[in-house]
Amino acid sequence: MPVTSPHRRRRFVVAVVSLAATAGLALSGCSASDTSSNTSSGSATGSDTGAELTMWTRAGTKTQSQALVKAYNETHKNQISLTIIPDDNYQAKVGSSAGSGSLPDLFSSDIVYLPNYTSKGLFADLTERIDALPYADQLNKAQIQAGTYEGKKYVLPSVVDASVMFYNKDLFTQAGLDANTPPTTLAEWVADAEKISALEEPGVSGTYFGGNCPGCMAFTMWPSIWASGGSVMNDAGTKATFDTDEAKDVFASYRDLAKVAGSGTKDETGATWTAPFPDGKVGLMPMPGSTLGTMPENTGVSGIPGVDGGESSFVGGDAIGIAQSSKNQDAAWNYLQWTETKAAQVDIIAKTGGLVTRADFADNSYSSADPRVVKINELVAQGQTPSALNYGAAFNDPNGPWLSLFRDQVFGSAADLSTDNDAITAKLTN
Repeated sequence: MPVTSPHRRRRFVVAVVSLAATAGLALSGCSASDTSSNTSSGSATGSDTGAELTMWTRAGTKTQSQALVKAYNETHKNQISLTIIPDDNYQAKVGSSAGSGSLPDLFSSDIVYLPNYTSKGLFADLTERIDALPYADQLNKAQIQAGTYEGKKYVLPSVVDASVMFYNKDLFTQAGLDANTPPTTLAEWVADAEKISALEEPGVSGTYFGGNCPGCMAFTMWPSIWASGGSVMNDAGTKATFDTDEAKDVFASYRDLAKVAGSGTKDETGATWTAPFPDGKVGLMPMPGSTLGTMPENTGVSGIPGVDGGESSFVGGDAIGIAQSSKNQDAAWNYLQWTETKAAQVDIIAKTGGLVTRADFADNSYSSADPRVVKINELVAQGQTPSALNYGAAFNDPNGPWLSLFRDQVFGSAADLSTDNDAITAKLTN
């Protein structure tokens, strides 16, 4: 998904889940070479015999991708040539290259767009390889599921981010709240925000959200629906389900939150969405977990609550697979499986403050120094990633039906829920 959040990363180098996107991807059918035997052949770790491999990632994952490729090249006979492609051009580049049969050996994808690639047969089937990994059940489930099509697995997790609740402990204390007790329900979130707003500190608000940013609100509001036991789509990604009681209750809470939200919330397009909280001007708000490194030391972290409790997270980021057309699939697998090892996930990713892709590495020697990082890693392991072939057009288009529904429910009359929900369904099935 193009358009990453505008914050500056300090300690965290994980790419933020993209929060706006161009609509759909037109992919021509690709003429893959016959590599079916290569897909399941070779050792569990693939071959490392000096193959020259090519790899593409989008600019939003540049830092982490470069670090992993550099370390791999320094320790393996295989060598990878990495190309970084601007986010806004990435989908078009993959689409045109698929049509001309010129995809690289390895390429990544924002996870919400994986169905566009898996359904077109662009990735090699990695089901046997992934299932044979001794830690297969520890891999980020949301990303594995997003890259599964018709029962076959095509990708491994690459870059991870997750939506979490941040709260300002200083403002909590000033408002007479327990600085170590974040809200566990939406009603508590509203109440906490109201108390902080009542402080009437100059420029300080109880909460803040991207009221005119479709990607922001999918990333941070949907977890409350999930935590409440609801859903946003059917499993096939062809029918919207925002007309349920769970979703209605969440929208009602957001109408209350809007009353104590910071100035500019209603018109926030995402351009300055992550700015107010690090400046100490917001009591509590859900944001990308990868922004923790930009936050004051007094920042607390928790899951995003549901109506009556529970917590959830929107797991975003990128996943990576092997092109079906690659003639070096066994060597490419050698790189992929290496990226999930301790040498990569702990000694490179966690060491630089990143979020790991394996649940059994969530509490490691680096993250354990900050319980907040452990919490974010735990949320990654239990979060969700919605999947739909027409996700971008339905949910990320600033002129699309999801933003219309959200704004009507939170800032408008809330009278057109059924009509707006049907409009999203129509976009998902077009």
